[in-house]
Amino acid sequence: MSGRKLKNARKKFRDNRLPDKKKRLGISLKFDPLGRASQAKGIVTKKIQKEAKQPNSAMRKCCRVQLIGSGKEVTAFIPGNLAQKFVDEHDEVLIERIGGKQGRTKGDLSGVRFAVIKVNDQPLERLWTGKIEKGRR
Repeated sequence: MSGRKLKNARKKFRDNRLPDKKKRLGISLKFDPLGRASQAKGIVTKKIQKEAKQPNSAMRKCCRVQLIGSGKEVTAFIPGNLAQKFVDEHDEVLIERIGGKQGRTKGDLSGVRFAVIKVNDQPLERLWTGKIEKGRR
């Protein structure tokens, strides 16, 4: 068979595979809260605890964040030992993707795709290690 004939035959069955169709239509980008950006700023609406999936047993500290750019509300994980003390309601936080497989959730946290990295323009890691104090807003 010629190259053109093979190419046209592949076109017929291209949409049978869902990942190919999603990529071509740009569906994942359309519904991604961050869009093409790697990080986004948002306001903390409330602090919550999520239960870890089996076989783990823990209450993971998270917060609901309303993004400034898109206005969408997402759940973000607060990493670090007692780091939730430094995140209060109405704080401005910077979030980034956690880095799960294919943009999905990571580890034992269901429905959480983002992590807090900065609180009021202060790095969260430096806050909970005690290197700096939380800034006033």
